[in-house]
Amino acid sequence: MTTGSGSCRVVIVGGGFAGLFAVRALARAPVQVTLIDRAEHHLFQPMLYQCATGILSEGKIAAPLRGLLKRHRNAEFVIAEVTSIDAGRKKVFARRPLGGEIELGYDYLILAAGVRQSYFGHDEYAPIAPGMKTIEDAMKIRRRVFGAFEMAESADDPAERARWLTFALVGAGPTGVELAGQIREVATKTLRREYRRIRPEDARVLLFDGGSAPLAMFGPKLSALAARDLGKLGVELHMGSIVTHVDQDGLVVKDHDGTVTRYDARNVLWTAGVEAPPLAGAVAKATGAQQDRAGRIVVGPDLSIPGHPEILVTGDVMSLDKLPGVAEVAMQTGLYAGRKVGHLARGQDFGKPFRYHDLGSAAYISRGKAVVSAFGLHFGGFMGWWVWLFIHIGFLTGYRNRVGAVLGWWFAFTRDLRRERTFTIDDMPVAAGPYGVNQAVSGRGDDADVQH
Repeated sequence: MTTGSGSCRVVIVGGGFAGLFAVRALARAPVQVTLIDRAEHHLFQPMLYQCATGILSEGKIAAPLRGLLKRHRNAEFVIAEVTSIDAGRKKVFARRPLGGEIELGYDYLILAAGVRQSYFGHDEYAPIAPGMKTIEDAMKIRRRVFGAFEMAESADDPAERARWLTFALVGAGPTGVELAGQIREVATKTLRREYRRIRPEDARVLLFDGGSAPLAMFGPKLSALAARDLGKLGVELHMGSIVTHVDQDGLVVKDHDGTVTRYDARNVLWTAGVEAPPLAGAVAKATGAQQDRAGRIVVGPDLSIPGHPEILVTGDVMSLDKLPGVAEVAMQTGLYAGRKVGHLARGQDFGKPFRYHDLGSAAYISRGKAVVSAFGLHFGGFMGWWVWLFIHIGFLTGYRNRVGAVLGWWFAFTRDLRRERTFTIDDMPVAAGPYGVNQAVSGRGDDADVQH
């Protein structure tokens, strides 16, 4: 496949925030844009945990890319996974979902491919401990969370029941903290009157991290506030704990003193660590670009790869000035890249370097409690929760998604109802089984992620 002749050709790899904002910036530029992604939707990843715990459906946190591009007459969408590039011939090579290779020529290439879960060299943990990066991951975790209570209800052995009611989360960053809090709310509020043999509120949620406190990136004040609120909620914090082994019956951790402890848990969820996808390595090989420890591509102040001004790298796959992998960085780099290419396509100069404007961060802990760091202010509690709500409503793509999210929050926060709890077991793999246990049944596959 090749793009047509005529106007300047721009290929954008990735339909996340960076890619989408680049497309928008190029809306009136004299260019022909091809957006390529292996998924057909744009996903708001910061709210995946709410999909996994039954507050929101996947449709409320995702929007079809074709729908988002329909007003952009100079843009087209191709569903495929980019595998490599030829920087000399300015070609992008990709694989279609069911096989078959395609190629696209470009004058400018904007990489916005994002990152994937990192298991720090232990990819064998993935089928046992799913991460939280895609819609598929969220649905998998939904099966694990709500399925665990079903398995506990039908278990006769008290020890087996306790294992099913134990949830171990690895990584105490925003995703781990938010998911841990939601699982406790599911157990203590949503499900507390629905079972006859078990007490859902007896569910244990263990949060492990190699650091000294949860949400360490928010600073000591908010980190301490988060730890206090998590403790009140019933989350058991195990800081200074390095995970050394994960299996279907639990995990083994080592603390700073070298003490090794095993925890029995049928539900291990990976909420730590990210790394660049294989495409980053392929691009680095083709261009001679450097990569950081996580495999992200090191770029210059104008987001281009040194020696290749026609290739711009944006979002989470970009490494520049230790910028964090958050949505705001992706939006701003995507907007910058789109504007720069638009100016160059018109024959105009665009020499100003990229400047990031930090608008702050927010993390949800439980109903009525969140922590916010923005504009030099650090606060939490009920006010932080309201700020969190407004921030995430603003970030959601599409009017219908915003309305749907507000309605989902209303039922969850005022009536303890989670309407999106449906999960299936007939699409699970032979190796993992419906609830992550080996079973001699016919089926399909499963997969998964670790933070230190």
